[in-house]
Amino acid sequence: MTTGLDKQRQLRCVLVSSRGDLRSYLGEEISRIADQLEVVDHHGGRDADVRLALAWHPPEDAFSRYPNLQAVCSVGAGVDNIISCPSLNSDVHIVRVVDPRQARMMSGFVAWHVIGHQRDFAGYHSQQRDRVWHPRRQRDANNVSVGILGYGEIGRKVASDLTYLGFSVMCWSRTPKAVSDMPRIYHGAAGLAPMLENSEVLVNLLPFTPRTRGILNAQAFAKMPRGGYLVQVGRGEHLVEADLLAALNNGQLVGAALDVFAAEPLPTSHPFWAHPLIRVTPHHASDVTVRAVATTLVATAQAIRAGRRPPHAIDRAHGY
Repeated sequence: MTTGLDKQRQLRCVLVSSRGDLRSYLGEEISRIADQLEVVDHHGGRDADVRLALAWHPPEDAFSRYPNLQAVCSVGAGVDNIISCPSLNSDVHIVRVVDPRQARMMSGFVAWHVIGHQRDFAGYHSQQRDRVWHPRRQRDANNVSVGILGYGEIGRKVASDLTYLGFSVMCWSRTPKAVSDMPRIYHGAAGLAPMLENSEVLVNLLPFTPRTRGILNAQAFAKMPRGGYLVQVGRGEHLVEADLLAALNNGQLVGAALDVFAAEPLPTSHPFWAHPLIRVTPHHASDVTVRAVATTLVATAQAIRAGRRPPHAIDRAHGY
């Protein structure tokens, strides 16, 4: 139970989602942060006291009900579903969750597929099905070049871990990074082609913005060495699906691991399900912990009260 003093320190936070019950999602974390936030559910009425929101795929008119809203926190690392909401004013901060545990989970997922390509685990799976005992060619990790699209919090963790495992790692970001311990990092339109040309495995970790829509296309696949492999864990809209199928069917790529899709859940009639060179997982390469979401809410509330820019607020112009 909160005291009168606690009540004065509280900030009102509304839960807004068209996909699932955020109150149930937060669970016991609501009690843990009760001295900082008064958490209320989204409803049809106007509420001038709401200054903070936690959102996931908000309805188009959601934010018009909260005229004094100052910040919106995302449930996940991605914020494209919030940026695109037409009722969100341009002066409202959009805050993403940064969760070291999520970065570790994503790194493990990517490493699983990169090593699977390096060691040809798909070939062994096929041999097991046919009951064939045949050791396949061993390849050292340093002979497998990995290009990573996206060099944010998660991209840096993936790059560091793959480098530790011995792979030859390159990274690309849309804009230059002020500090980097990567020996090979590229940026901008001029840097994309040189990285692709040397990437046997391409890992997509980019945020989704209008500029990155369709970046995984026929031109990108054609620049990669023949026999390449794609690990797609960004957003479904990054991928031109027909171009991927063509690249797999003509041998330019020998496989793809896909965790995100333009239509989710992936329709049962979609050709990706049955393609022998594609591995499908249900958008579950990594999860943000509920504790990290709640911690982000509290840190954002504290920044609002102090009149500061919230930690991990995105640059609205760039979309991340």
